[in-house]
Amino acid sequence: MLFTKVGTVILLVSDMAKSTKFYKDILELPIKTKSSDWVEFFARETTLALHPLKSKRKNIKPSSGGTLVGFMVSDLESTAKTLKQKKVKFFKEPKNESFGKHAIIEDPDGHLISIAEMKSKAADEFDLLGLLGAE
Repeated sequence: MLFTKVGTVILLVSDMAKSTKFYKDILELPIKTKSSDWVEFFARETTLALHPLKSKRKNIKPSSGGTLVGFMVSDLESTAKTLKQKKVKFFKEPKNESFGKHAIIEDPDGHLISIAEMKSKAADEFDLLGLLGAE
């Protein structure tokens, strides 16, 4: 096998300062490294990185709805309440699903962020595509 794991999910963003503030201050993700054109969160396993969208590439938009970043939480109700207090936009309100509880929020560029509270370890391999439907 050529690939063994996902090392980094890189999001192209339109405003580094605004996006860094969202992920650091609103979602409270720990910063691993930071420079003017790269911010990386989490120090172990898979990292989430922000990189500015270069203006030369006009055919690329920050979010086209084709990527969804997923996070696991231990208490979705508490997490959702905190995010709502911080005025985070919900794409899908918290809902009970067969695998546990689930919600989808949006970052400043419209990237979708899945938040799930799983019922059990066996449910960790759920189908994210089935989660996108916001009723």
